Amino acid sequence: MSAHQLHTLLTGDPAEAARWVRSAAEHGMVAAQLRLGRMLLEGTGVPRDEREAFQWFERAMRKGDAPATNMVGRCYENGWGVPIDLRLAAEHYRRSAEARYHWGEYNLGNMLFDGRGVPLDRAQALGWYLRAARQGHARAMNLIGRCLEEGWGCPKDLHEARYWYRRSAESGYFRGQFNHASALLEQKQAAQAAEWFRRAALGGGPDIRGMVQAVLAHATHPPLAASIATGRGAL
Repeated sequence: MSAHQLHTLLTGDPAEAARWVRSAAEHGMVAAQLRLGRMLLEGTGVPRDEREAFQWFERAMRKGDAPATNMVGRCYENGWGVPIDLRLAAEHYRRSAEARYHWGEYNLGNMLFDGRGVPLDRAQALGWYLRAARQGHARAMNLIGRCLEEGWGCPKDLHEARYWYRRSAESGYFRGQFNHASALLEQKQAAQAAEWFRRAALGGGPDIRGMVQAVLAHATHPPLAASIATGRGAL
């Protein structure tokens, strides 16, 4: 089977893809074990089964797979197939993070930031966000901006915060886009802000759209007013 045929198979009918993925997983392919776990977690092509998903993540993790280790942490954090255990969640995130997996770094940062499963340490959290951001993790970039803006775990630095919001926005994360737009609006760059508010509203959920609407509802600058007139239906 060619690479193109395999790609077509795995991106086609979910139930057919699940049969191939399960076969590969049962034959010991780590990437397939991780993918099958995610399919079971989401109910994609198979009945949703959080417990079996956890078991496949564990099997892949035992072979040293950092993304699977991160997913075991996610299961412990959210109670997917196992009882919630924040200490074990943080422990698995740390193992994934120390293997330089960006989602593990980001998730460990979140646990440290809130003191969940580990002692609260926002300076250390910021360090893990920075590691994830260096690998292109847009959510981590946004949280670095928040830390720098608020002085969480570091001295306040609004100029540097705006830099990270911009990077997060340009990487496609809707919360980064909202924060970047807000920063531009504070700098009287309303036309550029309007475009980033629009992108945030299109990419985010109801909460972000509500936040964008709240900003635009009080806008007096023509570009922002135009955004309300032309974008209300999309928001």
